[in-house]
Amino acid sequence: MIVCPNCNHPNPDGAVQCEACYTPLPTIGHCPNCGATVQADAAFCGQCGYNLHSNGAATPASVAIPNIPVEVPRLVQPDPLLEVSQPDALGTNPDPNTNQPVTSPLPPTIISTAVTEPAPVVPEPAPAPVVSEPEPAPVVTAPAPAPVPYPSMTQLQQVTARLFHVQSDREIELPQGLSVIHIGKPNDRIPPDIDVSGFSNSEIVSRIHADIRVEGDFHYIEDVGSSNGTYINNSPLLPGNRHRLRPGDRISLGKGDLVTFLFQLA
Repeated sequence: MIVCPNCNHPNPDGAVQCEACYTPLPTIGHCPNCGATVQADAAFCGQCGYNLHSNGAATPASVAIPNIPVEVPRLVQPDPLLEVSQPDALGTNPDPNTNQPVTSPLPPTIISTAVTEPAPVVPEPAPAPVVSEPEPAPVVTAPAPAPVPYPSMTQLQQVTARLFHVQSDREIELPQGLSVIHIGKPNDRIPPDIDVSGFSNSEIVSRIHADIRVEGDFHYIEDVGSSNGTYINNSPLLPGNRHRLRPGDRISLGKGDLVTFLFQLA
């Protein structure tokens, strides 16, 4: 079952788009190391931390060449009558008498050498001069008045995303300039950008638990194979699926709603 990241509608496995809102569903695959379900564009397995890009380019499969028999055309035996009628068809045995000029019984052809005079060239009449119309006088337009600035004009402020920890009333601002923000605890493979090891009940959170992906002005969260799962608004987020975060969404890391964050925009 694939849960739609837009409306949380459960869809059957293999579905390409959501049956309820027609949102394109993300594709999922399996880790070649432990077989866990991962998203197709994930860089690491959330279960074992395996680098999914370490296999390199796939070795092309050998192409079996079909054994097609080659038919050789049969040799054509020369015709003995042709050899008799043309003894030197290939020119291998030249006859000295063959180079003698052949005398034609017809009288010689006389070629006329009379020169015909070319026809006189009649000059074409010159075209009549074209009288151009006078150009219209340029139209002078009055300059547009300068815009008057409004005294109460305000500048646009950059939107900042935050996670509000419900259990401790603490706000965590998402790092700026990162397209992928890792949530978890310290480990040797993928250091977390948001470390939850200092919060209470953090033992239910995996070292590599979830990722928040920033795409333009939108934020998407996905579970990268955690042990106790990730819940959005009390609904489980299946590994390989992602959910578009909106202000007020409730993010629970693990079961029991013990490590909970609220997504906020400021």
